[in-house]
Amino acid sequence: MKIDKKTSISLLVFVVLCLLMGYVGSLFQEDALLNWYPTLDKSPLTPPSIAFPIVWTILYIMMGVSITLIVNGKNKNRTVCYKVFSWQLIANFMWSILFFHFENPLWGLVDIVVLDLLAILYAFLAFRFSRWASILFVPYIVWLLFATYLNGYIWAYN
Repeated sequence: MKIDKKTSISLLVFVVLCLLMGYVGSLFQEDALLNWYPTLDKSPLTPPSIAFPIVWTILYIMMGVSITLIVNGKNKNRTVCYKVFSWQLIANFMWSILFFHFENPLWGLVDIVVLDLLAILYAFLAFRFSRWASILFVPYIVWLLFATYLNGYIWAYN
C-alpha cells in the first residue's frame, strides 16, 4: 500500500476515531475509579493504574493503523472485515460502561468475552487482506485476554 493523501487522511481519521472512542469510554470510568474500583479485591497480577492509559493509547493507535490497511487495500471484498472491526470497537466502548459505569463485573465479563471473539475474528479476516493489519491486532488480543482474566477475577472474588 502506498502512502498517498487519501491513505494519510484515512489513517488520521481511524487513529483519531479509535483514540476518541477510548477517551469517551474513559469518561464513564471516572467516578468508579475513585469510589468503587479501589474497594474491589483484584488479582495480584493487576498492573499499576498508570499502565492502563499508556497501553490503551498504543493499542488504539495500532487498531487505527490496522483498519487503515484494510480500508485502503486493493481487495474490494473487505466489507465483512470492516464490519467486524466496527462491532469490536463498539464492544470495546461498551465494556467501560458495563464494568465501570454500571459497576457490573458480570456484564463486563460477558461483553469482554464477545470482544475477545470479535477481535480474534477480525485478525483472522484481516490476514486475508493484509498480514500487517492482522499482526497489529495481536498485542490488542493478548491485552484483551489478560483484561478478560482481570475482569473474571473481579467477578469471581467480589
